[in-house]
Amino acid sequence: MDDIATLKDELLGAINGADNQTDLEAARVSALGKKGRVTQMMKGLGGMTAEERQVAGPALNALKDEIAAAIEERKSALEAAELEIRLATERLDVSLMPRAQAAGTIHPVSQVVDEITAIFGDMGFIVAEGPDIEDDFHNFTALNIPPEHPARQMHDTFYLSEPEDGSEQMLLRTHTSPVQIRSMMAGPPPHRLIIPGRTFRCDSDMTHTPMFHQVEGLVIDRNIHMGHLKGCLQEFARAFFEVDNLRVRFRPSHFPFTEPSAEMDIGCNRQGGKMVIGDGDDWLEILGSGMVHPNVLLHCGLDPDEWQGFAFGMGIDRIAMLKYGIPDLRAFFESDLRWLRHYGFSAFDLPTLAGGLAR
Repeated sequence: MDDIATLKDELLGAINGADNQTDLEAARVSALGKKGRVTQMMKGLGGMTAEERQVAGPALNALKDEIAAAIEERKSALEAAELEIRLATERLDVSLMPRAQAAGTIHPVSQVVDEITAIFGDMGFIVAEGPDIEDDFHNFTALNIPPEHPARQMHDTFYLSEPEDGSEQMLLRTHTSPVQIRSMMAGPPPHRLIIPGRTFRCDSDMTHTPMFHQVEGLVIDRNIHMGHLKGCLQEFARAFFEVDNLRVRFRPSHFPFTEPSAEMDIGCNRQGGKMVIGDGDDWLEILGSGMVHPNVLLHCGLDPDEWQGFAFGMGIDRIAMLKYGIPDLRAFFESDLRWLRHYGFSAFDLPTLAGGLAR
């Protein structure tokens, strides 16, 4: 016990005499390190008799705890002293010019979303949103997508893990169309909605990414016909690309949730390896559309003999690439500040039809 008392005095003296963090760490290692003096004495407990261990064991544990507490106390005192020295000696010359900071810019996707909503907002549409995680009914069944449709397969859809309680397996929405279903079921017609948002599919190349952005539109009212759809989308394309005489055409297509269905093309010129929107005799497909299928209306509790409507959808990232000459979709999501400074927009570039959409 005399050895323990003597060791205690020596170690506490070394700890309290430490003038800086380096000396304190050396004192800690000397006392409690792998080869420290307290550690070595505790290893010696195995060679003692039971009676000796009953006396030495508690005394060594108490010494270890006291040394550890003394180290923490001295550490706090040294840190406080160092802070006082810094506060007393360091100065900030506020008269110096600040270092230039990188100016923030608006991402092209965000800018194009604002442009689209500005155009359709002027037509009387309102923005609607919904969850990224959906169930089978809202994402597939209510949209007249049959059980055997390829879009339901694992190679195209991100399914979440099956719940252990046996409840329905959820998925990441593959399009923004479920928001149409939720909106129609949430309240009575008429509806005039524009629906931007993130969507998810198993695909990745220069023009596809696993997460991308879509925008869809929905109009439900009485006596709606294909002429309303064509006029609405023609005005949108001319306003978005800012080409007053932009040629458009509609080609028959097929989507499970619309009948009849059509894809819309706009005029372009691909000569010389460069695409110019609005010039030339070539065509470029930009969106899909159609009259809302009666089965979709029935799933939402609406009578297709009383209510009709049209819907359309397009990839936000893709039309941003077309309008602003961005060659690779993957760069949208790489967080490269150089790319964003080049393609980004000023926060003051608020798109309006009166002031213009482009920079």
